[in-house]
Amino acid sequence: MTWLALNVVKGDSYMRKTLWTLNIGNYAPELCDLTYPLLLAYARKMGADFQIINARLFPEMPVTYEKLQIFYLGRGNDWNVYVDSDAMVFPDMFDVTERIPKDTVAHYGRDFADNRFRADAYFRRDGRNIGACNWFAAASDWCMDLWHPLRSIDNFDGTLGNAPLQNVLSQIRPIVIERQADIDASHLIDDYVLSRNIARYGLKYKCVLDMIRESGDKGVYTWHTHRMPLAEKVAQMRKGIESLGLDKMDEYRVCKGFQLDAWLAEYGTDRARTQVEEMRTTNDKYDKAAR
Repeated sequence: MTWLALNVVKGDSYMRKTLWTLNIGNYAPELCDLTYPLLLAYARKMGADFQIINARLFPEMPVTYEKLQIFYLGRGNDWNVYVDSDAMVFPDMFDVTERIPKDTVAHYGRDFADNRFRADAYFRRDGRNIGACNWFAAASDWCMDLWHPLRSIDNFDGTLGNAPLQNVLSQIRPIVIERQADIDASHLIDDYVLSRNIARYGLKYKCVLDMIRESGDKGVYTWHTHRMPLAEKVAQMRKGIESLGLDKMDEYRVCKGFQLDAWLAEYGTDRARTQVEEMRTTNDKYDKAAR
């Protein structure tokens, strides 16, 4: 396992990129059997390393919060791209890092922040009302604060002190169709944190769907939903793969029958966890010093 992503020649420079996904506890193997070969193919198309975040760093938080490990693990990369394990990225998908400048972050789609999240001083000051759809995200080394974990001193009510999980979840209000699909506030915590970071740090932002529409591109490059039962999701994915003939392409022949251990042996984040913990400790000390 190498710490650095693959080196990719771009002009006279070398670009290091990583495509990340999250899989804690062998999530939905029948689904990952369909998505991982295509995610790996997309990483190779971008000239990126493919990495599976498979260990807990924030055990006190909902599992989707573990995506914020990129704030630590992604150091040293020129670009970090994240895609959920239950998202399909089709082979014609363009390299998103070639479509946005390094001072800009991107999500595939966007929501209105005030539909789901309580406004605070950061959202009000920013004024753009950006709600991150964090199943697909991209940011360069200039914009690592997109994945900045919540600060321990922020209590969301104007006071300073430890922010317990219930205080964080109280800022998140799933919309009706999400609640009808049993999506609760904890499931959206990463969307909330990244949306707030965009506002908090004034990060320049671009929506991939807007980029596609603005260029007149008629392509369909991804498929993802968080509001569908797993069995139905898998059935629709298999139908789509067969209808597009993807199962006959080299990109899809990476594996036959999903075995998480085999994927983790090659792509798991079995990096120096002590280094990550040291970075987290340093970050926490910085937050405490801000008091």
